[in-house]
Amino acid sequence: MLTRKKLQTNILLIVVITILINLIAAKLFFRLDFTDDQRYSLSNATENILKNLNQPVTVKAYFSENLPPDVEKVRSDFRDLLIEYSNYSDDNVVYEFINPNEDQQTETEAQQAGIRPIMINVRERDQVKQQRAYLGAIVQLGSKKEVIPFIQPGAAMEFALSSNIKKLTNENKPKVGFLQGFGTPSLTELQQANEQLQVLYDVKPFEFSDTANIPNDYKAILVVAPTDSIPTRYFDQLDNYLESGGRLLLALNSVKGDLSTAQGSELNTGFESWLRNKGIDIQNNFVIDANCSNVMVRQQQGMFVMNTPVQFPYLPIINSFGKNPITEGLESVVLPFASEIKIEPKDTSIYIYPIATTSKKSGTVNPPLYFDVNKNWTGVDFMQSSIPVAIIADGKLVGNTESKMIVISDGDFIVNGEGQSAQKLQDDNVNLFVNSVDWLADDTGLIDLRTKGITSRPIDASIEDGTKTLLKYLNFILPLLLVVFIGIYRWQLKKRNKNKLMNTHYA
Repeated sequence: MLTRKKLQTNILLIVVITILINLIAAKLFFRLDFTDDQRYSLSNATENILKNLNQPVTVKAYFSENLPPDVEKVRSDFRDLLIEYSNYSDDNVVYEFINPNEDQQTETEAQQAGIRPIMINVRERDQVKQQRAYLGAIVQLGSKKEVIPFIQPGAAMEFALSSNIKKLTNENKPKVGFLQGFGTPSLTELQQANEQLQVLYDVKPFEFSDTANIPNDYKAILVVAPTDSIPTRYFDQLDNYLESGGRLLLALNSVKGDLSTAQGSELNTGFESWLRNKGIDIQNNFVIDANCSNVMVRQQQGMFVMNTPVQFPYLPIINSFGKNPITEGLESVVLPFASEIKIEPKDTSIYIYPIATTSKKSGTVNPPLYFDVNKNWTGVDFMQSSIPVAIIADGKLVGNTESKMIVISDGDFIVNGEGQSAQKLQDDNVNLFVNSVDWLADDTGLIDLRTKGITSRPIDASIEDGTKTLLKYLNFILPLLLVVFIGIYRWQLKKRNKNKLMNTHYA
């Protein structure tokens, strides 16, 4: 019999056990990660950064409360991430959460610190209203601090946090140089790439010298979209740099497309013949792809002239990538006026392979040509498949020293421009470029984190419209049918068991 004393004892034991479990759980935080991309597991790069912390890093997380579930999840995911950071760093990562919406003073403090508010829709009593929400953080080490103004839902949280901690603790950043002159864009025209690179690198403009070779303290030399011919003596300097173990990133145009005149022409800078001697042949042609971006065309519709988006195959959308840390997690990159890269190895000690190719419906067109935006493109125009547009060369490129080189057959994909003509690039264009620099110059492993986040899985553009419609309806209807079938099965099972019991005769 359960006496009153036993009941009180059992309740007391349950309370004590619950408290002990909570205390242990607070110290031994863990979670199982069954996601395909290990979204909820810390990378080796992050663990190494945290274990090497010699002094506490403080994270002030400015997050609003009582947000819609999809936005609130960002807050809970960020808190879980900070708990793991604290555990792996032996409590050298200290954090606190602050709700800026509590009062005006706290909100002002968040804005002055650089946390950017966003407007979100909140449903309250069957009404939708807009509310200012904060989803940012400040990472501080001593007197130094870095700001994460806004954490996008589904973004690479671990990269944002780890890279900022690395930036605060890294006293000697690797030095990378952007080639200047010969028609290359200035650093101000490469705003997004420059801003991303400065987190981990000492970014410098670089110019060839007639009296000295390229200094070995440059971890990588970056060449973006030259338009003028480069003297042969400077290619000798590049060979010497590679022979000393240097790394190169070449984003080159071998053709030029001008939409203002609708003309396409050939472009030669000298890199073409220099690369050809190394087994990399950038063709002087335009890649066309059925999976492409649009251009705006002015069309007469009745009495009105309207801007209409028209597919333009000379702006291929690349979403076929080789398995490599550079392209891991990338979804789509737009390479305007790219060219075909042919791989013709000259030496078995050099490993050359593509990391980005066109779709299964693509082709090439030779200049000079006129861009007819109203052309009716057919399957005959796209008879080629998987044309390489970005490659890696790894090995003894010159001499007996191991070196690396990345070649992308388009230089404009990473150029923002400046002034009124400046444009914002899509994230994956920047990610491809910065990941390439990481692969060449960074040994910390943070390259794996930049695109680590919730990825979208769009339907392949080459699939027929009828198949797309079928997939869409199957995706909607199949789960409902599954629930109905499970319900019917359980109902039939219960009915059978009930009939069995009713027909059982007991002695």
